[in-house]
Amino acid sequence: MPVFSQANQPGADNSQSNVDRSKYAIIINGASGEPAYAKQFQQWTTTLRASLSGRYGFAADRIKVLTEKPANAAERPATADEVKKVFTSLRTEVNADTVLFVFLIGHGSFDKEAKFNLVGPDLSASDYNTLLTALPAQRIVIFNMASSSGEFIKPLAAKGRVIVTATRNGQESNATRFMEYFLAALKATDADADQDGHISVLEAFNYANRLTAEFYTRAGRLATEHALLEDNGDGVGHQKMEGGDGLLARATYLDSLSVAQAAANVATAKLIRDRTRLEGEIAQLISRKSVMKETEYEAELEKLFIELAKVNRAIKQGAVPATEE
Repeated sequence: MPVFSQANQPGADNSQSNVDRSKYAIIINGASGEPAYAKQFQQWTTTLRASLSGRYGFAADRIKVLTEKPANAAERPATADEVKKVFTSLRTEVNADTVLFVFLIGHGSFDKEAKFNLVGPDLSASDYNTLLTALPAQRIVIFNMASSSGEFIKPLAAKGRVIVTATRNGQESNATRFMEYFLAALKATDADADQDGHISVLEAFNYANRLTAEFYTRAGRLATEHALLEDNGDGVGHQKMEGGDGLLARATYLDSLSVAQAAANVATAKLIRDRTRLEGEIAQLISRKSVMKETEYEAELEKLFIELAKVNRAIKQGAVPATEE
């Protein structure tokens, strides 16, 4: 199992000699519809690319950018054909250990099926599922920051995928602000909720979700977006870690250990694998609750949580947890 913990403190720039080449990012900046949105979406795209390559250890040549108006030869137009070409090229570039991040920035729509707006014909959630399924990568994180994006969850849900959407359904069709606060999470030191010096997908989601809700409260406006996260493959998203969702997102990080750092930190790598295993066992136990005796369920759950607490403490302290006699 690849290591998904990060090596660097959030906010600290990484030189390109210390990047993690097992990570890829695809950023698709779709059709804007209006000049104001075009400017906003481009700013978000530029900021995101800079954060990924500068703070989170992504190799510059492994960040694929498609945009409404390409500014240079490194960018591609955000058309359906170009999107398909990028995903097709990844079939031979990624492997089972690759962690792929996909970011959709723009507008979405929902009329019987969910779509993300591109330049020209759009691609549906089912189209993206087909493109993703063809890849050998076993860990894929999809951030759909568009309006009506909640309808992407069910078609994309699968084992090994983390799906984040800016809205909870297709009826939330107003332009969203979630992306703005997600970018804030990538820069904020207080987004690191467990204070382990790293930012997980779950921590970034929670931080952005909170700031988005606070924006509507301060403005005295009815919230027109409610972000969801789904990562257990059941196709049902949640606004927080519940219902079996959140465990995979908590174990998947935006920054990660380089090969050299992982080799120098074998003990921590083992602890992280142990944490991922225990979180999976807890999720499986929760799913079996209805067919278990209550006392048996509570005893097993308590045992797993105690083990998980020991591992988490050891990770923070940088030491292997003591085993019980």
